[in-house]
Amino acid sequence: MKKREDSLARFFGSEEMEKASNPQEYDVLIIGAGLSGIGAACHIQKECSAKTFAILERRQAMGGTWDLFRYPGIRSDSDMFSFGYGFRPWNELQVLADGPSIRNYIKETADEFGVSQHIHYGLTITDADWSSEEKIWTVTAVQESSGDTATFRSRFLIGCTGYYNYDQGYLPEFPGMERFQGTCVHPQQWPEDLDYRDKKVVVIGSGATAVTLVPAMAEETAHITMLQRSPSYIFSVPAYDKLSEWLDRVLPSGWVYRMARWRNIKLQRLIYVLAKKYPDFTRKLLLSNVKRHVGKNFDMTHFQPVYQPWDERLCAVPDADLFRDLREGKADIVTDHIDTFTENGIRLKSGRELEADIIVTATGLNLQVLGGMSLSLDGEPLDVSERMTYKGVLIEGVPNMAWIFGYTNASWTLKADIASAYICRLLNYMEAEGLSVVAPEGDSDLTLSDRSIMDALASGYVKRSRHKLPRQGRHHPWKVMNHYGKDKHILLEEPVEDGLLSFS
Repeated sequence: MKKREDSLARFFGSEEMEKASNPQEYDVLIIGAGLSGIGAACHIQKECSAKTFAILERRQAMGGTWDLFRYPGIRSDSDMFSFGYGFRPWNELQVLADGPSIRNYIKETADEFGVSQHIHYGLTITDADWSSEEKIWTVTAVQESSGDTATFRSRFLIGCTGYYNYDQGYLPEFPGMERFQGTCVHPQQWPEDLDYRDKKVVVIGSGATAVTLVPAMAEETAHITMLQRSPSYIFSVPAYDKLSEWLDRVLPSGWVYRMARWRNIKLQRLIYVLAKKYPDFTRKLLLSNVKRHVGKNFDMTHFQPVYQPWDERLCAVPDADLFRDLREGKADIVTDHIDTFTENGIRLKSGRELEADIIVTATGLNLQVLGGMSLSLDGEPLDVSERMTYKGVLIEGVPNMAWIFGYTNASWTLKADIASAYICRLLNYMEAEGLSVVAPEGDSDLTLSDRSIMDALASGYVKRSRHKLPRQGRHHPWKVMNHYGKDKHILLEEPVEDGLLSFS
């Protein structure tokens, strides 16, 4: 009965309201119950079992990105063997899994490791302040259902909020949008009741969302057009891992999935290194893959970016589904600039008009740091964009705080996993040594003020918001490596105490 009462209290928010006047203290407070937050909580539960912890989540369900996005065909853009947690392998054979499957995987992981009951939902974190005197963070949140304020206190804070704004995706100011008489939607706010059957649809964009939406909708629309200002690199991967399926017949399943994970991690790295070292050769390989699927008579200018491979993320499509629909005429692709929206669609700079009943603006995301929360030290505002990150996990000069920021050139979870394991190493070291406070101390002469931690990518959303991100340093441990092998050694094998962490 007590467990049920506690569950109901959490659901209706009364527990959070009690904490507003009598804040509950934790050893660790995790902000965000998405892939990173659930992963961090599982690591805490496994490796720091004596620590008390809680997860604060704005939404009413766990899953983060995979609960937010509900557009047709939503799926991973990384293979699931490396995208899944290292401590709980993805045991299915889909290479690129759909959103509901990933949501379910996150939920099952949280249940299995006993972290689901530690989540407090419906809380928007507004600010967090560190008290040097009390050696504790005070986190202020607003209960979205009531507008009431709740307060939490924690000795260590972990930000697991991803890097974009959940409230609003990026939408350029297209001329004449108000004239359009049809339906205009952004994938980040996809209406559940949107009926696109037998409709003419234009999807604006050329990134991972656009190349997912077009084949997912093509079977039911009257026609669908992918309208891009400039091409992206797109390549086909198998939808189903047949090699692992065969190996699973003759080897233990655990071996098979560990081998698949190891293989895909190495393959990801090989492609990235190849792209950086031999960009022209990699470009030819990628374009030949497209040409093989769309046919020799297809206009390849639609797939020839002006930048080199991995200056922006590559877009993967399962079993060449996008190329198949283009080849069979179920969809088409147009490379042009928008002149204006019209009553019935879009007029392009070339003079061509695209008729549409529905326009989908798959135009990207707005970058946001730490979910938009404000940080302060002893009441003094803290701007993380003026600080470097230490090993990509801690923030220069900020006590008892970490943030989880995954890879942009490989599966996000690879870095999130080892970052969480490092945080546990750090907490256990401090416990063993009787230490209560840690902060990395940098040297301003090391700071590359013109480089953010995401400058390895030249994507539009990075360029638009790079000023919001922490800076990079000139060398390790202030420089972001984006290299799983090196990061694994740095975070899991190097001594915790390296002379750059200030303990007290």
